[in-house]
Amino acid sequence: MQPRDLSDHAVYRAGRGIEEVARELGLDPDDLVKLSSNENVLGPSPKAAAALREYADRAHQYPKASHTDLTARLADDWDLSAEQVWLANGGDGVLDCLSRALLHPGERVLVPEPGFAYYGMSARNHHGEVGTYALSKADDFAQTADVVLSDYDGERIVYVTSPHNPSGSVMPIDEVEALAEGTDEETLVLVDEAYAEFSKIPSAVSLVRERDDVAVLRTFSKAYGLAGMRLGYGLIPVEWADAYARVHTPFDTGELTCRAGLAALDDDEHLERTVKMVEDARAYLADELDAPTWESHGNFVLAEVGDGTAVSEAAQREGVIVRDCSSFGLPECVRITCGTAEQMERAAAVLNEVSAA
Repeated sequence: MQPRDLSDHAVYRAGRGIEEVARELGLDPDDLVKLSSNENVLGPSPKAAAALREYADRAHQYPKASHTDLTARLADDWDLSAEQVWLANGGDGVLDCLSRALLHPGERVLVPEPGFAYYGMSARNHHGEVGTYALSKADDFAQTADVVLSDYDGERIVYVTSPHNPSGSVMPIDEVEALAEGTDEETLVLVDEAYAEFSKIPSAVSLVRERDDVAVLRTFSKAYGLAGMRLGYGLIPVEWADAYARVHTPFDTGELTCRAGLAALDDDEHLERTVKMVEDARAYLADELDAPTWESHGNFVLAEVGDGTAVSEAAQREGVIVRDCSSFGLPECVRITCGTAEQMERAAAVLNEVSAA
């Protein structure tokens, strides 16, 4: 007995955790700074943490009212109908729902390179095929409709990451609209806005209200500090939004997860503090790192350090964990998650030291 042929399926490589690195290097976990996974270093929204404690004794219950309440809240916030909000187990759960809803076996999707590996993984998991379009380092990873359309060949889903991981570049809304205009009627343009709270450009959700071929992905993992709760959502065109009931897994967002999400939406102070920290950190890294960096609209900075693997390994030995970008096809780069002023000072000092060695 064997599974189906998975030889073409990539393995998702997450950023390394503090405990894992500490065990490997024989270090005290408290002496390490993890800046490799774009988590919110300030932790979860305090209101979300309080909600988890308040509703902990409901963990034995399937979510029902909480799922409905969170859906309604997001629909109201985004001026959409409740049917247009697809809650899921993280942003990757939204990708799976869309793959199930849209892809026939053998249909193709178009993903950015470099980019989030799970776009293609989700498509392949649902018997789709994957094509790529290149975001050029030489052009500062500029995202335009023409860049995507130059590699477009009628794919069923076109993925756009704005802000883009790992570069931090964005696709302005007029370019998203031009891309949607330039693709076939049966192509969905999915705009992944996982890092959008850190950007000042308008959300593409305005196009979701106007069109039937643009959708938006959002998450609570980054700005709201709920990565461990696994809560994402899609904002879907009304014309086919009722497909959710047929494609999502039963109770895929838990009771405590939904309660935490509802509370986090009311914690403006935590969100504002997080965004301010990220803006200060981006500016500090751009000024203090000896390595070239790119303007970022996310909660991270991409730096060109020469040998990303060697630099990231050397930084780990000094207690600073950053993301080696070899898996993104950028072996000369590392990605640094934005953190507190103290963390950024330490990261810059360590990276400058090990890069010069």
